[in-house]
Amino acid sequence: MPRVRSNVARLKRKKQVMKAARGAFGARSKLWKSAKENVERGWKYAYRDRKNKKREFRKLWIVRINAAAHIHDMSYSTFINGLGKAGIEIDRKVLADIAVRDAAAFGVLAEQARKALSAAA
Repeated sequence: MPRVRSNVARLKRKKQVMKAARGAFGARSKLWKSAKENVERGWKYAYRDRKNKKREFRKLWIVRINAAAHIHDMSYSTFINGLGKAGIEIDRKVLADIAVRDAAAFGVLAEQARKALSAAA
C-alpha cells in the first residue's frame, strides 16, 4: 500500500515549492504543475553545479600554477613533483593564490622544488 502524505505535509511541501518559484516568469511562479517542474529543474541544476564548481576551481588553480611555474622554467607537473620531494605540502588553492599575489614567494618555492628534484636525480 503506498504511503499517503498528510494534508499538513502536502501543504508544507507546496508552500516550499511555490516560495522557491517566486522569481520565475508567468505561469512558472503561479501554477502548481509548471512551478513544480521549474523549481525541481532548478534544484537539479543547483545540485549538479555544486559539484562542477569544485572541478572548475581546481582547473583554474592548476592553470595559474602552471603559468607561474613556466615563468620559472618549470612545467606544472615537475613543479608539483619537486614540491612533493621537498616535503612541502601546500594545496593548489594556496599555491595559486601565492602565484597571483606574491611572485617572490612563488619563486622561492620553485627554487626549493628545483633543488629537491636535482638532489633526487
